[in-house]
Amino acid sequence: MRRFFRKYLPDHESIRRQRWLQPVQHWLKHPNLWHLHRRSVAGGVAIGLFCGLVPGPLQMISAVLLAVLFRVNLPVAAVTTLYTNPFTIVPLYLLAYEIGVRVIGASNAAAVQAFPEIHWTEGFAEVWAWMVALGKPLLIGLPLLGVVLAICGYICVRVAWRLLVVWKWHRRHG
Repeated sequence: MRRFFRKYLPDHESIRRQRWLQPVQHWLKHPNLWHLHRRSVAGGVAIGLFCGLVPGPLQMISAVLLAVLFRVNLPVAAVTTLYTNPFTIVPLYLLAYEIGVRVIGASNAAAVQAFPEIHWTEGFAEVWAWMVALGKPLLIGLPLLGVVLAICGYICVRVAWRLLVVWKWHRRHG
């Protein structure tokens, strides 16, 4: 598993050499932020899945901050946020809305258009108005969906890592 992650993730030294990171470099020195072991990678995946639902460009920033705070693999946390993209964000937000509706018991929730008709001149304003119309169910559903995704991602990585280690051990000794 380590080889797979090492192939696609930047190494610690290449990140430390970035001049624009000099003011915060002391935060980036903890070894768990860069080491590839099952707890650190699983934590990074969990944080990335949770922060992937954060609106807009704050996804990676929040993932990096939480990775530093919880001392889990920082590159894995940042890269994992990329599961949300223009094709997946709308279905995920609608799923979060449905979860919110079910949790608060709003059976008579206002019918909200699946996605607004976007005009190039007022695209952001229309998307914002659409999100405001989703209201309380979305504000409850997003964190709940994020927590569920984070727990599932953490467990899946831990189980997959363990199965791979056991399989390699049996292959070597069997």
